[in-house]
Amino acid sequence: MIKGLFKKPKNDLEPSVAGRIDKPAEVNIPHELCTVCPGCKKSVFSSDLQENDCVCPNCGKHLRLNTRQRIHMIADPDSFREFWADMSGSDPLGFPDYEEKLRAAELASREAESVVTGTVRIGKNPAALFVMEPAFMMGSMGTVTGEKITRLFEYATEKGLPVVGFTASGGARMQEGMLSLMQMAKTSGAVKRFSDAGGFYLAVLTDPTTGGVTASFAMEADVIAAEPDALICFAGPRVIEQTIRQKLPPGLGRAESLLKNGFIDKIVPRREQKKFIARMLRAHRKD
Repeated sequence: MIKGLFKKPKNDLEPSVAGRIDKPAEVNIPHELCTVCPGCKKSVFSSDLQENDCVCPNCGKHLRLNTRQRIHMIADPDSFREFWADMSGSDPLGFPDYEEKLRAAELASREAESVVTGTVRIGKNPAALFVMEPAFMMGSMGTVTGEKITRLFEYATEKGLPVVGFTASGGARMQEGMLSLMQMAKTSGAVKRFSDAGGFYLAVLTDPTTGGVTASFAMEADVIAAEPDALICFAGPRVIEQTIRQKLPPGLGRAESLLKNGFIDKIVPRREQKKFIARMLRAHRKD
């Protein structure tokens, strides 16, 4: 399959000239076969990366997963049942080119919105589950995203299920203006009613979790875990530096810094997440 992979492609339009010293041939690797790790900058075979749950085998950098990969990673076989899969966004404000961006996001992510919701079993423990999709407009929170998460908490309250959530978001979706920002209060209200009813909520914050999502349901869980080196903040370090015109300490806003300062409870590598979540669900079962 990889025969001739590292050979320089022949260009018939450039005939060879006797005595000319050519530059060393550059390695020509099809991008479908390899991925450049954003952590160590090394090329990793995509097949090896997939087998390792999208964790770089060289430096341990956790690359982004889509919703279906995450569900497959933590769910017991054939236990996930999706809710409200047909709900998709609209253009309530008539924002320029927004409908085209929504359709492009659907094609890029193969999802109807930036969150997938449903019920699942994790280590034989039943739970309600939401997973945010970074490929859908960077997991931004619009009205449909807030509605699906609110409905999930209401369903879990009614059925007495715990909630497990995986966040990945650039924040509230500006194309929906105040309607998007209102989802912060809407989801927070649903989480509060769920908590008052005695429900258990566990959140796993992944890279990145920022903006209005961080300022609402992402940081309202009973147990807050995070993936290593995940960016978790309201405003990113670059935005803060440009605003205050000062250089920030290295690592500010990363999961390790938040753990040190008491904002999250635990950093859980991807390979350990299913076991960790199952243990938390067993510890907080009502029966």
